[in-house]
Amino acid sequence: MRVTFTREEMVRQLRHLGIRDARVLEAMGRVPREEFVRDEDREVAYGDHALPIAEGQTISQPYVVAWMTELLDVRPTHHVLEVGTGSGYQAAVLAELARDVVSVERHRALADAARERLARLGYHTVRVIHDDASMGRPEDAPYDRVIVTAAAPAIDPALTAQLADDGRLVAPVGDAEMQELVVRDAHGREERHGSVRFVPLRGQAGFRQ
Repeated sequence: MRVTFTREEMVRQLRHLGIRDARVLEAMGRVPREEFVRDEDREVAYGDHALPIAEGQTISQPYVVAWMTELLDVRPTHHVLEVGTGSGYQAAVLAELARDVVSVERHRALADAARERLARLGYHTVRVIHDDASMGRPEDAPYDRVIVTAAAPAIDPALTAQLADDGRLVAPVGDAEMQELVVRDAHGREERHGSVRFVPLRGQAGFRQ
């Protein structure tokens, strides 16, 4: 049986699960997650689970979105890069917190759909670009924050090079089955924050097909 949660119940659960940043909780409470899932999944959009979207990709569970966003520590003045747009949900959450967001997606259909969806919902500070997301977007660097939303075999130096001097990057790093959340600064210092599971990052700096 499918269990239905409201957005308010999702936020309460995120707080119960340990998300402490009030700005992140408020951002999650403002974004209409049901607009980013398939029509058949709208009634379960706020459950704490990943859901399938087009092109064999997924929208991450709310807790993972909130956790990664909290680790990213986004401020209102920040210029943010997202590697892997997917449905656009993470980009919308980031747009609630940052000055602007550049989001790069390798699947043209996903990029086009996310661009239309974000514009329709009023997220005009997000720019969605169809390209090899694994290489970031050097044209618009430096970024105050970079978030990778697919499993990477390693953090490519090209991404770290796109960080501002006081920048921060969050990425799931590991093999195609299981990863650890890694936080890295522009000088290569790292923290590791526990296990996650994402679909593989594809492209020049991702997993081979």
